[in-house]
Amino acid sequence: MKTTLEIRDDLLRRAKALALARGMTLKELFSEALEERVRRGASREKPAWRKLSGQLRSLHAETRKIQARVDAEFEQIDDEDKA
Repeated sequence: MKTTLEIRDDLLRRAKALALARGMTLKELFSEALEERVRRGASREKPAWRKLSGQLRSLHAETRKIQARVDAEFEQIDDEDKA
């Protein structure tokens, strides 16, 4: 089926560049992107990057402890550097 879409110039340029880099036609790129978006919308599935968000929250306290030790170490001045 053919249809007409109005697409911002900058977005179309980026899409053409991406299609070229992937060795595909603009039609194939748009079809693939639209299929993915429709599939996600139909299943209410979160994008892959959002599935991971928050999973490492339990490590925040540990990360702060490690950063504090690194900061403390870098605040120390070696005897040879005091001169």
